[in-house]
Amino acid sequence: MNSEEKAQFHIGEHVVYPLQGVGVIKDIRERVVRDVPVLYYVIYIDMSDMTVSIPVQKVSESGVRAIVSDGDAMKALDSISSKYEPVSVDWKARYQMNVDLIKEGSIFSIAKVVQGLYHRSKVKELPVQERKLYDNALSLLIDECSYSLGKDKKEIEKTIFSHLEK
Repeated sequence: MNSEEKAQFHIGEHVVYPLQGVGVIKDIRERVVRDVPVLYYVIYIDMSDMTVSIPVQKVSESGVRAIVSDGDAMKALDSISSKYEPVSVDWKARYQMNVDLIKEGSIFSIAKVVQGLYHRSKVKELPVQERKLYDNALSLLIDECSYSLGKDKKEIEKTIFSHLEK
């Protein structure tokens, strides 16, 4: 194992995998790929009941990151109660903009998508693809905030909706 392949996460640690949610590092194992030993994280993602393997050296480009602090989780939740500025673009452009925000992987981007699509759905029913995107973003936000704040997912969901209704 070379020096750039030092593991930054540990077995048992919770991490966020963009677009998939919170996962737990189940193992860090070495595999030989084209005669070169490569270190991998084995991450189990509860939300989708799947296990993924990511090379340690590719973890930052994959977007896998530590769960945010409780302070940042609270800031993200508070941000959804801020004044909402509607985006005046057609739904396809809006959809792509929201997909890009979710791919960014930050909890603040995800909160922005939840806020935008929630308020949009109050004006007009969301197209199916946007509805799925909203449901996914909401699940991602609930998942990470729940782990970060050490609270039940139902409690986090109630908090989110009370903030959105402000």
